Amino acid sequence: MPGRIASFVIAGVAVSLWGCGPEDAARQETPAATAVVAQVPADTVYLGGDILTMAGDSPQYVEALAVKDGLILFAGDENGVQPLLGPETRQVDLDGQTLLPGFIDAHGHVWNTGVQALTANLLPPPDGEGRDIAALIEITSEWAELHQNAIETAGWIIGFGYDDAQLAEGRHPTADDLDQVSETVPVLFLHQSTHLGVMNHKGLELAGYTAESADPPGGVIQRGADGKTPNGVLEEMALFTPLFAMLAEFDQEANLAIARAGLAAYAAQGFTTAQEGRATRSVAEAWRRLAEQGELILDVDVYPDIRGEEAYLREVGTSRSYNDGFRIAGAKLSLDGAIQNYTGWLTQPYHQPPASQPADYSGYPAFAEDSEVVQLVDLAYQQRWQLIVHSNGDAAGDQLIDAVDQAVSQHGDSDRRTVMIHAQTAREDQLDAMKALGIFPSFFAMHTYYWGDLHRETTLGEERAWRISPAQSALRRGMAFSQHHDAPVALPSAMAVLSAAVNRTSRSGEVIGPEQRISAYDALRAITSWAAYQGFQESSKGTLEEGKLADLVILDRNPLNVEPQNLRTLRVMETIKQGKTIYRADSQ
Repeated sequence: MPGRIASFVIAGVAVSLWGCGPEDAARQETPAATAVVAQVPADTVYLGGDILTMAGDSPQYVEALAVKDGLILFAGDENGVQPLLGPETRQVDLDGQTLLPGFIDAHGHVWNTGVQALTANLLPPPDGEGRDIAALIEITSEWAELHQNAIETAGWIIGFGYDDAQLAEGRHPTADDLDQVSETVPVLFLHQSTHLGVMNHKGLELAGYTAESADPPGGVIQRGADGKTPNGVLEEMALFTPLFAMLAEFDQEANLAIARAGLAAYAAQGFTTAQEGRATRSVAEAWRRLAEQGELILDVDVYPDIRGEEAYLREVGTSRSYNDGFRIAGAKLSLDGAIQNYTGWLTQPYHQPPASQPADYSGYPAFAEDSEVVQLVDLAYQQRWQLIVHSNGDAAGDQLIDAVDQAVSQHGDSDRRTVMIHAQTAREDQLDAMKALGIFPSFFAMHTYYWGDLHRETTLGEERAWRISPAQSALRRGMAFSQHHDAPVALPSAMAVLSAAVNRTSRSGEVIGPEQRISAYDALRAITSWAAYQGFQESSKGTLEEGKLADLVILDRNPLNVEPQNLRTLRVMETIKQGKTIYRADSQ
């Protein structure tokens, strides 16, 4: 998308760095348009609806918003916008709809979301029909019949999104089950969490897994009744190693097709900034190529894996600015798995451990030696790479906090904005340490909907389950935070993020930790102004203020004026990136 920098002069720019407190976040100074700009007719003016600026500790509205060359020219009363109207100015009547800043993806995997969009949908209701193993087999078999070209390109039959906790059988499918789809073509079912997968016997053969194969560090090859033969289920690095090898075989055109599908899925949900939350070199370069071709319809923040792509990170570096919508924003580090899969690393045992594990089973780390984590965090601080760190279990949280503490002692704490991704079981004392060290939490409140019942009954027990994604605890400390969807773990729905953060209602309808619910306004800040701060973008994104990018979303209703239980039913009517419409509901 060329022309992303406005052609008119903006004077009097005032940018200040600020702390992580919510009150500070709301008062961030932004570039201000001057009288020089005021003489230029606007390209577009929005009127006639709720225009919620998100620039304050409480809701603030303006009557009109004017856009010129991709930037916000004016945000104020209707009389004040009149001098900006010219013969070519497009006037948009919102007709009672609500205009907000475009949503910012605080953590997701936009390329993998493209994979999800282009593969067999195995998600359980309400997002799919994956109710039992027979349904998974039928869905994938029908998909395979219709997508022979895709199978020839990928070399695999792939289904995405099954959840053993929601299957009628209450177990993972196995290689024997997947052989019903094909015995000659490798078949892969990816778990909704993306931390597990299942291969048929042909897939296991290509991955090189046999009865003699040892579990890789940070992963587990589940076994059959003999305790030796792989049953098809692969955890963490046992899945990621062959999966990354498979994805590396995709040619550039396949990578670009997947990327485009991911962008379209995000735009339809009101996102104007997307995150590539654990990139390989090939995926990062696919985004760069799309940017060079002018095909990025929204901004993409790429975070290559610090362990697997250290050489690439050293080669390309990181940036806080975009080139045609693309930037290497920092580095990603993963310290454990997912609690719903029993691979999250906890300080206390799981409430009901898996049948194959002892009573004191508490999951496992991605790095057995703390020194490895200390070394990688130190590398990021030394190179001044922003670090986003996957940490679901509180033991993984301790490992991150300790490593950051050492890095800060060595390199200083000058505005690093290290992010704890998920922070799902962050304890109160950990939040205190995170605030002191400047570790920014990004919560995944949608866990309360998708796996809240499982956590309450099975994995964590009620006491710990009630505190997952402890956003209200962070607010009490004056901490800003973001909320994310982690797509494709969940569909990239901003409305589902809002609903989960505000309601914390599980599939069964129970409220998972009512004391951790937050207001709709704070939930919106977590995907707009606070999410912008997380990515060092607060001077250009996240609020509707003069001089900022015209990244906008129009909703059919105002999230602050609907009943909380109806937040998920709000519709994205239009998504606008720097003044240009990239999605419109009535054109789909």
